[in-house]
Amino acid sequence: MHIEPGIVTGAKIALSYVTAAGAGVWTLKLALQSLVERGALSLVARTAMATVGTFIFFQVLPHFPVGVSEVHFILGSTLFLILGAAPAAFGLALGLLIQGLFFAPFDLPQYGMNVTTLLVPLFAVQALAQRIIAPGTAYVDLSYLQALALSTAFQGGVVAWVAFWAIYGEGLAGVQGILSFGVVYMMVILIEPLVDLAVLAGAKALRGGLQSSGLVTQRLFA
Repeated sequence: MHIEPGIVTGAKIALSYVTAAGAGVWTLKLALQSLVERGALSLVARTAMATVGTFIFFQVLPHFPVGVSEVHFILGSTLFLILGAAPAAFGLALGLLIQGLFFAPFDLPQYGMNVTTLLVPLFAVQALAQRIIAPGTAYVDLSYLQALALSTAFQGGVVAWVAFWAIYGEGLAGVQGILSFGVVYMMVILIEPLVDLAVLAGAKALRGGLQSSGLVTQRLFA
């Protein structure tokens, strides 16, 4: 979902610094909550796992340009369900930064836009989870419809932000490219809920070793 170079340029790019800073502040708030819940070692370990996962999603898994951006298999709801909101947010931001620094330096000027496009939908997933998942329900016991709702929230949020940046930068000239990207990218929704349920089933089978390890979010089993 990289915003392609040249779409937002000049003074307009300053907005991306503002949105990215806002997402960063909210991530720090989530991190403080995570520190209280599971401690620093757990937060660092889960962040490292999320960073590796994000790098694989962007750099290793298949990805291809469509319309105004690129289609990637970014399993944001999977990271959230297994690792928690703060580690997932840090991991998405760090994984994206590592890719930009070492493999795609031409994307670095768009980093603020790209990180906003990832983190704000993640926060929407967290808010939706609080509404549709009963407080006593462990994530390993989610239904397909719940996993689908979370995946749709994340992927839909990504598409919405890509559309915003494209229209903000180029006006309505790129509408066809936005529609092409949106249609193809939303096909990820066909895959991600199944991945979520498969990963959650694996975690459930490994409950004994994972529950007290600090390597997963408390809500996964609690």
